[in-house]
Amino acid sequence: MGKGIGDILRGVAAGERITEQDAVTLLGAKGRDVLRVAEAADEVRQMTVGDQVTFVRNQNINVTNICVNACGFCGFSRPPGHPESFEYPLEMIEEKAREAKEKHHITEICSVSGLHPAYDAGTYAGIIEAIRRGAPGVHIHAGNPMEVAYAARKSGISTPEVLFQLKSAGLASLCGTGAEILVDSVREMICPGKIPTDEWVRIIKECHGMGIPTTATIMYGHIESDADRARHLAIIREIQDATNGFTEFVPLSFIHQQTPLHLQGKGRAGATGREDILMHAVSRLFLDNIRHIQVSWVKLGQKMAQLLLLAGADDLGGTVYEESISKSAGAAATDFLDPLVMQRMAEDLGRSLRERNTLYQMI
Repeated sequence: MGKGIGDILRGVAAGERITEQDAVTLLGAKGRDVLRVAEAADEVRQMTVGDQVTFVRNQNINVTNICVNACGFCGFSRPPGHPESFEYPLEMIEEKAREAKEKHHITEICSVSGLHPAYDAGTYAGIIEAIRRGAPGVHIHAGNPMEVAYAARKSGISTPEVLFQLKSAGLASLCGTGAEILVDSVREMICPGKIPTDEWVRIIKECHGMGIPTTATIMYGHIESDADRARHLAIIREIQDATNGFTEFVPLSFIHQQTPLHLQGKGRAGATGREDILMHAVSRLFLDNIRHIQVSWVKLGQKMAQLLLLAGADDLGGTVYEESISKSAGAAATDFLDPLVMQRMAEDLGRSLRERNTLYQMI
């Protein structure tokens, strides 16, 4: 017999590290047990980071939607030659970066794009240099392990060599996206063109070893099981134990409306509200070595995002002055969240809002 939810939560209160099987049990909570798990996570959040809610002023630049992959969960990518495809030239990337810094006083620019058939390591480095020219001094948070692996393959070099080029060009931290679910049987179903789990893990560890911090993410609510989610969390925790290179963990709720996976009837219609609460709460309880759990208002909307600040999350992510990926999958109101609205969300819960930079230093 496995432990019950009450036993697990008592263990958490006593400072015990929960197991992967415990995480499966908690992720399956129903009824009032959902609220008990959320409350336990909220208490851990308060002990870990206190009562402030944080955010970063950032701008997304999705350089191109042209992609050699066709992931089942993605409504953003277009094949080469498609009438809806786009690609920004370097001058336009530089101009967007300049405008973001001058108009919005952002401290971070985030760039992730499709896997363009013509891109190699030099192209990705050139994009980062263009951002740096347009917005000198701004933290460049860009790329992900999939883009690094793709650039290495296209340039015939190793992934550490790609990372060295990107860091030299001005990369300050890497996005821990492309993780989706770190279980290969799930990846083969939803993103067969993407790198396998062990390669994602290896590239993340290479980043951390080179002094490039990364975020960590999970994309849940499609075909995966609670056991798959728990395995994913266990892999993230193992990496953090070894490297301490993750700045935050970001659960990303699957936006299903315009995705092939949903339109072909192969995936669920996204996560339920119960699953959203438990994913954030269990992330807080399980990832005892990652200080910050971010809630994605882009994926969940403002009201749900506010409630998840009572379920273990402490960060609202970025202001995001331009957003294409969630929008093209069917999400609404993804373009900008005013810090004044964030302040209302935080203060309504009896918490204060603080602006941070990418590395969680307060501004």
